[in-house]
Amino acid sequence: MTDDLMLRVTSLDVGYGRAQVLFGVSLEVPRGSLVCVMGRNGVGKTTLLNALLGVLSPSAGKIEFDGKDVTKVPTYSRVRRGMGYCPQGHETFPQLTVYENLQVTWEAAKGKKGAIDEALDVFPRLKPFLRRRAGFLSGGQQQMLAMARALVTGPRMLILDEPTEGIQPSIVAEIEEVIERLHKEVGLAILLVEQYVDTAIKLADSFIVLDAGLVAHAGTAADLQNADLVRLLAV
Repeated sequence: MTDDLMLRVTSLDVGYGRAQVLFGVSLEVPRGSLVCVMGRNGVGKTTLLNALLGVLSPSAGKIEFDGKDVTKVPTYSRVRRGMGYCPQGHETFPQLTVYENLQVTWEAAKGKKGAIDEALDVFPRLKPFLRRRAGFLSGGQQQMLAMARALVTGPRMLILDEPTEGIQPSIVAEIEEVIERLHKEVGLAILLVEQYVDTAIKLADSFIVLDAGLVAHAGTAADLQNADLVRLLAV
């Protein structure tokens, strides 16, 4: 693995029992780049993320993170090595306050001193709600909290699973701005699962499109203007 790659996935086969979902999937995330994983519902995007995080064990293939083979490394170890994950559906601990959500995540990941304050600086909208239970936040606020929780782990690569899905437009724009700032100003490598072509064009350096568990297309953001690709991504 070359020094300019944060993540390399090679010929990955993944499934659930005897039902194979991914077939020979390969992708690369260079350091400091933003790579989009695209495709319609049910093509294997979340399965891919579960394999990257160690939730699912691939039946074949290899996952390298920051130059090390992590194919058989447990999830907690991948997080401590620098994989930050924000799952689909803005998941939080609803009975805990905003601050408690951040603190519990920070402690579990053995995050660096000051990481909670840094995450709140990225999402200042959360500061007035630190003592509010997460279950009483709006959908957009919960999404911000879910991303802030990923940031307190001190990630070297951030994995985002459809962070703008089901969020009101004003908050979508704010979340896109945060992602762009983390990418371009902070230099964080980001793997973004996204269905919307416009968002991918705006944010991504490169992309892959999954279809029926295979990499159907790969290219740069400019290639997303291709009409055939747009049809393939149509829900």
